[in-house]
Formats: sequence, C-alpha cells, structure tokens
Amino acid sequence: MVAFAQRIVEARWFTNFIICVIIAAGILVGVQTFPEVEVRWTTLLGFLDTAILGIFILEIVLKMVALSPKPWRFFANGWNAFDFLIVVICLVPFGGAYVAVLRLMRLLRVLRLITAIPRLQVIVGALLKSLPSMVYVSILLFLVFYVYGVLGVILFRDNDPVHFGNLWTSFLSLFRVVTLEDWTDVMYIQMQGSDAYAGYNQSIEGMEVKPKAQPIIGAAYFVSFVLLGTMVMLNLVIGVVLSGMDEAQKEVAERQLSSLLNAEDEDPGRGERVAALQKQLQEISEELVRLK
Repeated sequence: MVAFAQRIVEARWFTNFIICVIIAAGILVGVQTFPEVEVRWTTLLGFLDTAILGIFILEIVLKMVALSPKPWRFFANGWNAFDFLIVVICLVPFGGAYVAVLRLMRLLRVLRLITAIPRLQVIVGALLKSLPSMVYVSILLFLVFYVYGVLGVILFRDNDPVHFGNLWTSFLSLFRVVTLEDWTDVMYIQMQGSDAYAGYNQSIEGMEVKPKAQPIIGAAYFVSFVLLGTMVMLNLVIGVVLSGMDEAQKEVAERQLSSLLNAEDEDPGRGERVAALQKQLQEISEELVRLK
C-alpha cells in the first residue's frame, strides 16, 4: 500500500491532474459569482465542489500514506501544511450569513497552484526571503516621500491646494507621481500656475488660492523625485528580489542534493545529477557573493 501511494504521488500525471483540479476549483468559484448561473445549476455546482474537495482530501491521504510509517513528516513541509489548512477550512460548515466567508475560503484553493508548481514555490520563497530587506527599502522610501511631501506643501500649497493642500494630499499626489500616472499634469500645474488649469484654482477648507508659476523649481522637484523615487527605488527592489531568488534557488538545490545523497544507490544517473546540482550551487553562491 505504501509503495503504491508513493508511485502515485511521485507520478507526473498525478501532479498534472492536481494542477487541473486546482484550476477547475478556481473557475468554479468564478462561475458562482454569477447569480443566474448559480441558481440554475445549483445541484451541479454543489456536486463539483464536493468532488473537488474530495480529490484534495484523497491527495493529502495518499501523501501521508506514502510517508508511512512516519506520516506526520507530511507537516514538516510548510507547503503541505498550507494545503492541509486550506482543506480543513473548506470542511468547516458555514451557512446563512457566513456563505460569503465559505466562498472566500473556497477561493483560497486557487493558491494551491503555488504548492503544485515548484517554480512558483521558488518565486514565493524569494519574496518571503526579501521581506527583511524590503522593510529597510520601505523605510528609505518613506523618508523620501516625507521629505518631498513636506517640501511640496511648502512650495505648492498656495498654488495647488488640490494636490498639495496638506501633508496627506501631498503623499497621495506623490504616490500618483511615483507610479507615473499622468505625473506630468501635476508637474505642469506647478510650472505654469494653477490659473492655467481650470478646476485646480479653487479654495479648499477656506484656503486662499494664489496661482504662482514656478517653472524651474517645479521641474527640478518632480524630475528629481521621479528619478529618485521610481528609478532608484525600483532598482533597489529588483535587486533585493533577485538576491532572494538566488537564495531560494540555492535552498531548493540543497534539498535536492541532500535527498540524492541520502537515497539508496539504485539510480545509475544519480552521480551526474549530484555533480550538476553541486555546480549549480557553486554558481548560485558566486552570484550571491557578487550581489552582496
């Protein structure tokens, strides 16, 4: 029984089948957002939902059986624990006013694609590893926003209270600028004066508008903020994520190498794969040193 379960869970067709079921679960949740479809096909949709949940339960059982006589090792893998949690949540009986909660829990099944596709696991792992560094990048970005936000209020509040009336609206305007969403319009209002743009020379909270064109200061302010906030910060974020990606790939390669070294010597091609993994680890280590 254990050998049979191992053959199934390690088979490529089984993995592909589970991926198809996860995609079907996501489509099913989307279909249920159409009231007329849900009312007309209630029985069929309920049957499909139960069948999908049953397949997920069977998958977990097979994986635990395959790890016998120590089935609890299933939870040693964080992704397996994540799958188990989603299935358990979907088994909780929600009714009445909690139907929306149940649908939200069903939507979580789509996230199982992460656990079913190893490449997605690497990407998510890289993002998680990047979080500590991202905190410092975020602090630096906040400081840039704060300095430019206060400066924007001081320079442009009288001319354009719509965008720079106070610190909070200044932050929102800078967020618009850093996303490059029509940021030139905001810049030209400061360069040419709000009286050149209908709708922006209006008082807010009793503030008197004094149109004032500042072509040089306006251009320098916004161009420098775009260069610093968008170009530099974006490259910092990309660098942090790439570093996390290399670390995640190194962990995956180390796990694969460890499993190959600990396995019984029955595979004639194992030596070549070990050498390839060792070479991959060396290349990743060199790349990490270069990035740091």
